[in-house]
Amino acid sequence: MYDTRLPLVRDFKTHYSYEQAVELITIALAPLGDEYTSTLESGLRGRWVDRYENKGKRSGAFSAGSYAGDPYILMNFKEDVFDDIFTLAHEGGHSMHSWYSTRNNPLQHYNYTIFAAEVASTFNEQLLARHVMNTTDDPSFKLYLLNKQLDDIIGTIYRQTMFAEFEKTTHEMVEENKPLTVDSLREVYRNLTAAYFGDEVEQHEWSDLVGLRIPHFYSAFYVYKYATGMSAALALANRVLAGGAEELDDYIGFLKSGGSKFPLEQLKDAGVDMSKSEPVDEALAHFADVLDQLEALL
Repeated sequence: MYDTRLPLVRDFKTHYSYEQAVELITIALAPLGDEYTSTLESGLRGRWVDRYENKGKRSGAFSAGSYAGDPYILMNFKEDVFDDIFTLAHEGGHSMHSWYSTRNNPLQHYNYTIFAAEVASTFNEQLLARHVMNTTDDPSFKLYLLNKQLDDIIGTIYRQTMFAEFEKTTHEMVEENKPLTVDSLREVYRNLTAAYFGDEVEQHEWSDLVGLRIPHFYSAFYVYKYATGMSAALALANRVLAGGAEELDDYIGFLKSGGSKFPLEQLKDAGVDMSKSEPVDEALAHFADVLDQLEALL
């Protein structure tokens, strides 16, 4: 299983200062319009981001805020890790979602759902990846970007769906009065891993312990919202980049709607119907296209 975590590009190195990262993100997100990019750039260059390592500070990244104040981002930005630029763009998507929501909703409707939140963040990553792919001639850089996109889709659509199926199965066991034990949970997870990864991936005896350590399982079906969020974000990114003012207005309208509607309605207004299979089909077709590009370069 650990081999599935290895990057295909071993010697890829970059160095971007924080200011250069903000500039790159601002240029990549230009299709979202001047208001979006100027607001985000001002926030990232201002005091929206706690970006330095510090004693007692946790790892990872997080965007939060309140109805009355600016959004803020917690992360540790490292100049020699290009993934951190994607992280900054991702969390910036959450922050701008909050920025638009607080300015267009009363207090009781400003806090959007996780279903909608993961669209706003992943959308930004898509625009960043496509911009960098279109502006670099470095084969190693292209390989890195393609590899990252594949890993992101595997981790966000396939793996989170597997997690959700693990939840669904264990919930059904409880409803059928079947006991949940360490052994039964490990068996469910092992069978799902075998089904999703196939015979080419060897499982060790401790591989199925992963199902016991995922904290998201304590918030029922949280994980599935990553899969739906990325599928919707891919479809909306395609729509905005291929469209014009109307498509952009639809997407910004989605950000402005905050928590005022059910997420399926919000996304339908933005131009993607998540009650149908088309957005997921489009996401998997994008995965196939990226895989073809990677194989061609290799």
